[in-house]
Amino acid sequence: MTVAQDASLPSPSPRRGLLMVITGASGVGKGTLRERWLAGQDVFYSTSWTTREARPGERDGVDYIFVTPEAFEAKAGQGGFLEHAAFVGNRYGTPIEPIEAALERGQDVILEIEVEGAMQVKARMGDEAILVFIMPPSLSELRRRLEGRATETPERIEGRLARAREEIREAHEFRYVVVNDDLERAVAEMHAIQTAERARQLPESEWQERDREARVQADHLRSYTLTDTDLQRIVES
Repeated sequence: MTVAQDASLPSPSPRRGLLMVITGASGVGKGTLRERWLAGQDVFYSTSWTTREARPGERDGVDYIFVTPEAFEAKAGQGGFLEHAAFVGNRYGTPIEPIEAALERGQDVILEIEVEGAMQVKARMGDEAILVFIMPPSLSELRRRLEGRATETPERIEGRLARAREEIREAHEFRYVVVNDDLERAVAEMHAIQTAERARQLPESEWQERDREARVQADHLRSYTLTDTDLQRIVES
């Protein structure tokens, strides 16, 4: 027999969405990994504000929200950005309102931003921000990928590698580290992290077997499993 729900009772609230922040050095393969990981998922992407001019083919409200420096500063002064930073003379920021709305309706939010921005999100959102650092297998492999693009000058490549060395040394600031040397494995690890973090929102008594398996796999990806020696080895490789 089916028991009708009392219409006077409020509907159960959906689980709060996950706020997952991924970052990593240019050339590490974040975009390809993200596309494969999120294929078929209903997630929310934030459209960043920027003060720079639109490039040919870019659409306002789709690629970026293009605003004046004055409008950007006003929003920043009101605390309206989850994170914001300056880059090559322009300002970029992630508006917090649509992100909070998506999380409240139970939709996972994925941010792909720079390390500086990720640290701002961590400072503002605390443990709710699930920070994942995408690690190259080695600096020599990262160099090979950057040179293979044939879109960067040697000077810019050296600059990106120098920045990558600094970012790798900050990997312990992230909750998880995924080494992107095998795309299929890296995609599986991102799924495990997502499943494990969803399981954390439930009592352990409600976990399914796949939740338990994901937690074990995700625990092996925690940044604290990497020693400073491990990070230095990657930097010097």
